[in-house]
Amino acid sequence: MKTSFKTLFVGLTLVGAILNGCKEDDPQPDNYPNTDNLELVGTAYTDVGGIQVKLWAEGLVEAQYTRFFVELRDSATNALLEDAHVELAPMMDMGMMQHSAPFENPTSVLAVGGLFPCAVVFQMPGDMGWTLDVHVHNHANDAEGEASFTLSVANPSPTRTMVVTPENGGDPLVISYVQPTSPVVGINDFEITLHSKASMMSFPSVDTYTVTIEPEMPSMGHGSPNNVNPTFTSRGHYVGKVNFTMTGLWRINLTIMNGAEVVYSTASFDVTL
Repeated sequence: MKTSFKTLFVGLTLVGAILNGCKEDDPQPDNYPNTDNLELVGTAYTDVGGIQVKLWAEGLVEAQYTRFFVELRDSATNALLEDAHVELAPMMDMGMMQHSAPFENPTSVLAVGGLFPCAVVFQMPGDMGWTLDVHVHNHANDAEGEASFTLSVANPSPTRTMVVTPENGGDPLVISYVQPTSPVVGINDFEITLHSKASMMSFPSVDTYTVTIEPEMPSMGHGSPNNVNPTFTSRGHYVGKVNFTMTGLWRINLTIMNGAEVVYSTASFDVTL
């Protein structure tokens, strides 16, 4: 009898170890990818290639720097695709004319947590007219195709993107606010993007300008110390620090320079704590 119990115990232990090992080797938990904090913009299928494309956003799609996340699946098996080229093509059709917008394709062909992060700077709102084409090249089977999404782009308040004419001439400049999105009293990360409007379809990032900031509280007539001017990081992004010393409405004034030349000196973004 002892031998039977011992044998049974050993057998159950081995089965448990095997099951646990299988569980630990499972590369995709049930909630993978995690989209709990994202909003589903839409689902579409590529014209060829058999790929389902889900477009997710961090929140409401507005005329500002907007982060998107692309989820790809095999339309036949529903298998998640995590090795692919993803390229964006935003377009605004205004009837008599069309124009694109600044955008950022994913930096890698490998998904991050099952999703491909990307972004578009919508420089104007529109209930109709905006489309976002997503071109996908699935490396697993060398298939590729394009899915299209019709977008409703809301108008944020306060303004978060502006297209200005440089004071020193040249192409229009697209200035977009990125963060802080949830400002607090104290030191906050501050970030903007700069893009040049080379044509209606081309918006290259601007990587060589310098930016200074001067926060002020209009109702109180004072500014704040310990701010750090934004400096270029990558793909048109400029990152620094802004200090809000109390709650209320703050205005962050920007001066943008190209060497010794003033590019634009009257841009500002309002932030309310």
